Amino acid sequence: MRAGAALLGAWLALGCDRAPEPSAPPPPPPAALAAPSSGVASRPEPSGTAAGWRLPAARRLVALGDVHGDLEATRAALRLGGVIDAEDDWIGGDSVVVQTGDQLDRGDDEREILELLSLLGRRAREKGGALHVLNGNHETMNVQGDFRYVTPGGARDFVEFAGQLPGSARVPEALRGRAAAFFPGGPYARRLAERPLVLMVGTTVFAHGGVLPEHVRYGIDAINREASAWMRGQRAPTEHVSGEQSPVWTRRYSEGEPGAADCQTLAEALRLLGAERMVVGHTPQRQGPTSACEGKVWRIDVGMSHHYGGRPAALIIEGGAVRAVP
Repeated sequence: MRAGAALLGAWLALGCDRAPEPSAPPPPPPAALAAPSSGVASRPEPSGTAAGWRLPAARRLVALGDVHGDLEATRAALRLGGVIDAEDDWIGGDSVVVQTGDQLDRGDDEREILELLSLLGRRAREKGGALHVLNGNHETMNVQGDFRYVTPGGARDFVEFAGQLPGSARVPEALRGRAAAFFPGGPYARRLAERPLVLMVGTTVFAHGGVLPEHVRYGIDAINREASAWMRGQRAPTEHVSGEQSPVWTRRYSEGEPGAADCQTLAEALRLLGAERMVVGHTPQRQGPTSACEGKVWRIDVGMSHHYGGRPAALIIEGGAVRAVP
């Protein structure tokens, strides 16, 4: 409980928009926000969107990085990818879009972003395309009760859910709605549970932080299912879901220039997956999308949100060629 109180206190004392980017997972959440620890083994894990992580190749594949509560940056990136018009109508035809996580925190537009992506997912399907949204470390942090990076506007947007939080939960009044919406089993946590941590389209694999060989050996399907079950309130998170080297937290391929050992690790992960390349977010690339390890990994978090002052960008994979726009 003390760890969770410290996290919430940091939000109040520092202001979420001034907190540094976390380099490691948060400590355990308040007990009132944690998933049940008993009966885990006997509960069936859900089947759903998060389980179908291998998808057919797409004629045109568009990837977007971290948007962090900035609706206009999200729209701008989708337009750069050529999949929506000025009225948010889907014009991408059979294009497949993957957003690599971190819709939450650092900006006031989170709820609008979640609704826009949900709407566009439906519109894309109607026109033969698809939009897939991954969970990043900021989505998992919110489910863990870590609200250091929530803006005051982001807290107000979920105030209607405050009455659903147990009265015994030690959460500041301003954050009770947020906590109720995102705690395991809460209405927005259940929505996040429908998303995978890792997705593969054709020969391109996507994750917020990255996929390591140990993740593949453990089982990508198992990791996605465990994350989904935790967010639904059916089990506690595993190390492969929320640990420092989990697919949402590792910076093995995105921080600085990967060394020879890092590129060998990447090559092994790709070999085990039968993939040609990996696309990750999580670590801002101030100069725009970058590649490393002879094009085997693309880093697409460009700090496009207002918080970072970056500019929107998209990665397009078409006809075997990879290009960044703008």
